[in-house]
Amino acid sequence: MIIVTGGAGFIGSNLVLALNARGYTDVLGVDNLHNGVKFKNLVGCDIADYLDKETFLDKVQNGGFPPEAIQAVFHQGACSATTEWDGRYMMNNNFEYTKILFHYCQAHRIPFIYASSAAVYGTGRTFKEELVHEAPLNVYGYSKFQFDQYLRRFLPKLQAQVVGLRYFNVYGPREAHKGSMASVAYHLNGQLLETGKLRLFQGCDGYADGEQRRDFVFVGDVVDINLWFMEHPEISGIFNVGTGKSQTFNDVANAVIAYHGRGEIEYIPFPEHLKGHYQSYTEADLSHLRAVGCEHAFKSVEQGVQSYMQWLNQPH
Repeated sequence: MIIVTGGAGFIGSNLVLALNARGYTDVLGVDNLHNGVKFKNLVGCDIADYLDKETFLDKVQNGGFPPEAIQAVFHQGACSATTEWDGRYMMNNNFEYTKILFHYCQAHRIPFIYASSAAVYGTGRTFKEELVHEAPLNVYGYSKFQFDQYLRRFLPKLQAQVVGLRYFNVYGPREAHKGSMASVAYHLNGQLLETGKLRLFQGCDGYADGEQRRDFVFVGDVVDINLWFMEHPEISGIFNVGTGKSQTFNDVANAVIAYHGRGEIEYIPFPEHLKGHYQSYTEADLSHLRAVGCEHAFKSVEQGVQSYMQWLNQPH
């Protein structure tokens, strides 16, 4: 059995589908369907069972699973809203929950691959998996940073594989339920269809209008990296997952326009509430990922957005 927490979420559901495509159907999906719209992401997924995240945690803590039956745990479940400032909730949901799963997997020698985030880097200019470069801007980023820090104490004495994957700006199919937290590509597509105009922020932090730069990574690439580590259980550590090349928000908008053959970019004032809490530049340093032998070729914005637009603009 392979367990995927956040299985009804954006990355989790894409991961389940990729596992299915590789012949894995003994998959346990774990999630919180308080936002019931997420069920749509599970339609088409072949899972053996579904459990609510609290029921699952209870089973983990009280011997509800035969550990020898678990091949791997992909822990994708988390509150990923960078605008959520309830720190007590965030730390309980993202940090404590992850600690429990980590120790369970270590005790039973189960590979544990979990989602970290590029949010740990804050406004830094160096995106390398080292403490000196890490300074999160919000409590979401802190919750991810703190588990990475917790894990570092155990890395020299692990009993089984543990991999933390620091996702950069992920976009692609099955993210509609994320609302305001969905990718810029998703929102720009909707704006173009509704008004013919694509809205981007005016310049900030020394960048011209729409020229802020992020490492935009297609969800299919993120899934491939997860599965690569499952196939290499001898490798543990914390790794960036991005393309290694930043591109501008204008690049994303122009890729959406190129797909539709129409559209005009409109620049809107930079929001006051985001000043000082916004990453105007991210670019994954992939040297650590490459050093362990992962040579995956990531899609550019132009390639990934084209693929996404084809999926997004067809009937589902």
